[in-house]
Amino acid sequence: MECSEILRHIDHTALAPTVTQAEIARLCSQALQWKTASVCIPPSFVAWAHHSYPTLNIGTVIGFPLGYNTTAVKIFEVRQAIANGARELDMVVHLGDVKAGLFDCVTSEIRLMKEEAGDRIVKVIVETCELTRDEKRALCGCVAQGGADFIKTSTGFGRAGAQFADIELFRQELGSAVKIKAAGGIRTREAMEAFLTAGCERIGTSSAAVLLKS
Repeated sequence: MECSEILRHIDHTALAPTVTQAEIARLCSQALQWKTASVCIPPSFVAWAHHSYPTLNIGTVIGFPLGYNTTAVKIFEVRQAIANGARELDMVVHLGDVKAGLFDCVTSEIRLMKEEAGDRIVKVIVETCELTRDEKRALCGCVAQGGADFIKTSTGFGRAGAQFADIELFRQELGSAVKIKAAGGIRTREAMEAFLTAGCERIGTSSAAVLLKS
């Protein structure tokens, strides 16, 4: 797989709590140069990035990284992100609701996020390292029924990141109805290519530069 092909599936990401505007500027410049699918940046930088790089496809995070914000807060985050220029929204599910078996609530929240987002892409982060297999299967149903565009494995802040077994499970449960984004711990060209081959449409990583060294 050519580097250019891999890059067009990458959400070039910087979400560390200490990230600076200078680092975001470098990320955005690289994304334009390398033709990545998008950047994924903290909400506080979206307006500045959109103003500075108006042609760039900007994504941001909602309810990040723990997911237990109220739905009303998440809706406000979505509205503000869109007003500031975001085209893609990576939201974290409420894992407390998942563990309580309140899957109707999870589905409802996803649906509300997607309704608010309209034609913008919504990716649902389920944090696979915290889930049982049955919970993962149930969440596939929530994501599909809620109308989201993607299911995403991880925040990158959990105990573990993307796993191939989860990609296989998601593909079995979702077919082609919902796309898959793998994120968390994907740092080599070999891993990026393997996740794409396994069926992922997007890769969330801060390590896209390794492709230019291979």
